[in-house]
Amino acid sequence: MTSRTLHWKLVVDAGDPHAQAAFWAAALGYEIEDNSALIERLLGFNAVTEDQTVESGGRRAWRDLIAVRHPDDPFDGDTGAGLGRRLLFQRVPEPKTVKNRLHIDVHTPSGERATEEARLIALGASVLHRVTEPAGGWVLMADPEGNEFCLH
Repeated sequence: MTSRTLHWKLVVDAGDPHAQAAFWAAALGYEIEDNSALIERLLGFNAVTEDQTVESGGRRAWRDLIAVRHPDDPFDGDTGAGLGRRLLFQRVPEPKTVKNRLHIDVHTPSGERATEEARLIALGASVLHRVTEPAGGWVLMADPEGNEFCLH
């Protein structure tokens, strides 16, 4: 039996994928992927239409999805897609209505949780609950669209 590593990304439903990508890129220090070269090629082949795109960050992007990636991870130069740690935000018509079944844990350097909490609030996050247990504590927060995440 051989061992292999699979490529993956976490996909998050969003009402405004570009705003969510901007929040999470700033929150995690990630980069917003640049798919503009791929989009321009596909437009040139008439494989996609203008209404499937938007102007975002001074470049053409997909209207209904956008990803952020870790700045140190590799990416495909032809498509702009990350090949490592990624979050992809896709537009959905319905708002979030129930608790996440999957969430992100954000780990801060020792002694810096309060500073990071304030920074994330300034970016648009909110505090939902503070948890203190014998094994440790964390802050349950929500991103601008209400998706829960934990700040450790």
